[in-house]
Amino acid sequence: MSQPAIASAKTAKASEKTMFNILFIIGLCHLLNDAIQAVVPAMFPILEKSMGLSFTQLGIIAFSLNMVSSVLQPVVGVITDKKPMPFALPIGLTLTLGGVLGLAFAPSFGLIVISVIFIGLGSAVFHPEGSRVAYMAAGKRRGLAQSIYQVGGNTGQALAPLITALILVPLGQRGASWFTIVAAIAVLLLIYIANWYNKRLASDLPLIKKKNKSAAEKIGLSKKIKQALLLVLLIIFARSWYISGMTNFYAFYAIEEYSFTIKESQLFLFAFLIAGAFGTFFGGPLADRFGKKKVISVSMLATVPFSILIPFVSSAIAFIFLTLSGFILMASFSVTVVYAQELVPGKIGTMSGLTVGLAFGMGAIGSVGLGYIADLFSLSSMVSTLGFLPLLGLIAFLLPSDQIVRKWNQEN
Repeated sequence: MSQPAIASAKTAKASEKTMFNILFIIGLCHLLNDAIQAVVPAMFPILEKSMGLSFTQLGIIAFSLNMVSSVLQPVVGVITDKKPMPFALPIGLTLTLGGVLGLAFAPSFGLIVISVIFIGLGSAVFHPEGSRVAYMAAGKRRGLAQSIYQVGGNTGQALAPLITALILVPLGQRGASWFTIVAAIAVLLLIYIANWYNKRLASDLPLIKKKNKSAAEKIGLSKKIKQALLLVLLIIFARSWYISGMTNFYAFYAIEEYSFTIKESQLFLFAFLIAGAFGTFFGGPLADRFGKKKVISVSMLATVPFSILIPFVSSAIAFIFLTLSGFILMASFSVTVVYAQELVPGKIGTMSGLTVGLAFGMGAIGSVGLGYIADLFSLSSMVSTLGFLPLLGLIAFLLPSDQIVRKWNQEN
């Protein structure tokens, strides 16, 4: 066997190996990045009291963070699909570091919005390339790899209630400055990841990228692919509005409905989010075994009874239902990313930016709309209406099966 053939065989074998060390590091960086982002909604009860902000203004802050990230993630994904940029990862976290420092010392509503825009910019740069690293390190276990990566982010988000209870309540707005240390650690870890990423690109990614790009060009304009992607995005739309509403406003509901303190309300929110992180982790391996469409469909359908009943039960039962709904609903989170990536192979960054980025965008629009409903009618009415959103996820049953998606890829 010739030297080029031997090298090609080694490259193929390496690309099939699951790199757990890289997956765990990028997952940890995702945790640190999203924990910093979680500081923003975690500060809502603090800002509402110290600055007298309305629910609509809090919604605008969430909108500013999520919309910047949402709009730019697909753009970054398109650019890096054409030319991957390993060192964009530590650069993105550096932007986030600057944003969180500004957030800690911003004296006015306007400067808070500017600070969260910088955090959103960092997120927009980090997520598509982070998802690409997970894809490159996955080998044949794409569902598991994406779950490890995404569970880091969801765990970071789940830390928001603890951040509020343990740091922001006693220290106030200035407590956010402690997260510059978290950002600095993430930057250092991402420099290591960027070096691995760069070496991997030099060895085998150009050939894989060329092959996948050719396939993507053939199926990119296919009507059936567009229809399937539209269904995936509608599912993300329903899930994101629900999660955004619970994350940003359920703490206020618990304080009003159950006479909880801020710390007590954060425990309920923590249960919802940490259960979602566990659901994210288990969703990927389940999809590897039973199929992505099945996991997405069951996840959306099984959430409905719990989400509808949460506002109408006692606090103890609400805690249980919040935990169950978080786990079940988020089981589909990483699966929708992998499903979209396999619909359009070769466009890893674009599909990650579109699915994960759109999730932030839909949550951003939802935050403003839901905040306006709470101000116009009542917080209780808004939370009650929110419970019906997962019903839109029933359209998951219209998705093409995994076998059909694989057939489309073989045909192209």
